[in-house]
Amino acid sequence: MRPVGSWGRLSADPHHVVGLNDPRSVKDLVCQGPHPGVAHGMGRSYGDVCLNPEGTLWDTTGLDHFVAIDDRTGRLVCEAGVLLCDIQRLLIPRGWMLPVTPGTQLVTVGGAIANDVHGKNHHVLGSFGDHVRCLTLIRTDGEIIQCGPDERKEWFVATVGGMGLTGVITQAEIQLRRVGGPWLDTETVPYASLEEFFRLADDSESEWEHTVSWIDCITGGGRGLFMRGNPSNAGERSEPLGRKLSMPIEPPFSLVNKLTLRPFNMAYFHFKKRQVGRAITHYEPFFYPLDNLLDWNRMYGPKGFFQYQSVVPRESGLGAVQAMLKEIARSGDGSFLAVLKTFGNRQPVGMLSFPQPGVTLALDFPNHGERTHKLFERLDAIVCEAKGRLYPAKDVRMPRALFEAGYPHLAEFMKYRDPGISSGLSRRLMGS
Repeated sequence: MRPVGSWGRLSADPHHVVGLNDPRSVKDLVCQGPHPGVAHGMGRSYGDVCLNPEGTLWDTTGLDHFVAIDDRTGRLVCEAGVLLCDIQRLLIPRGWMLPVTPGTQLVTVGGAIANDVHGKNHHVLGSFGDHVRCLTLIRTDGEIIQCGPDERKEWFVATVGGMGLTGVITQAEIQLRRVGGPWLDTETVPYASLEEFFRLADDSESEWEHTVSWIDCITGGGRGLFMRGNPSNAGERSEPLGRKLSMPIEPPFSLVNKLTLRPFNMAYFHFKKRQVGRAITHYEPFFYPLDNLLDWNRMYGPKGFFQYQSVVPRESGLGAVQAMLKEIARSGDGSFLAVLKTFGNRQPVGMLSFPQPGVTLALDFPNHGERTHKLFERLDAIVCEAKGRLYPAKDVRMPRALFEAGYPHLAEFMKYRDPGISSGLSRRLMGS
């Protein structure tokens, strides 16, 4: 047993960790238990979806081999522990890129499927699961299931976004997309209100593949910076040197607090406002701006932090986001890292996939105990009234009623649960 936590650093409970390193032994290790267990990759989920306190974690990071790459078609077969960063760095020079990636590339393929991660181009290419052609699933009773959109589809749609609860994903086949290099044509546009944000989002969808914005959640007024980009054939250019900074120590208190939030947000807005306009940008700083600051989660101090990410339907989006920003501004517990973006009008791949048509707001909050939970209760009420939902990959405290209301296919999903698999999240929200 050893302590294991997730990216939010809210806990580090004892786990029995079993390394899955050889594909030939995975079935035996998963079947032999002890049960219940759950697969664990890089631990970049913020809450307890990847944790199983006092139980077994099957560490999949040793399943890190590329199995086959077809340079003609862009089909990649790899083990579930392969990191997205390794796929990008190996295959972009060969003219292929992952179609969809989240805000960090330091996650495993298995984790990307289990959480059906999304990126900045949902309105064009959907979520990660839209590009998985086949996957291999090992159940704790020894059954091996091959499934995909055209093969045993019911297992596929249960597993994509299924939070690792249908079995252990060991291998996947992914359809990559053709690119001319690592560069993007980008543009940054400041906006002064939420109404302006929505106009920018609507106007950008037909011409720009990637859209996202940073929003100042301290003022409550809705100002921010809208960023958009398209793949570029920029030719040969000097790539970033790849120097990474790190947060070498854990400060004794959160560096994100009432004294620092307002000046930081003001300085960030005005600094970035001077950089508005068009540019040629390498994909890494555009897609993964925080990956160059290693262990940035330490800045929240020993109590850790929460991320609260919601999606609400577009018709109620303006009012719901305005209401959430007002509550956050009133509380004084805002976020350095407030991200606002729209999802396209396309249905989710998986039964429990998070993305749905609408607008999503993601914010980080230092853990101030009861005060923070009271704020979340007020935000929950806004999301519930708007008929929205929260992202399980970011969650550690969602009320069960909100989960059940937000995921109407939950009862159908439960038919595909593996009884030998459980997590902190599943026990909170599903009872086992």
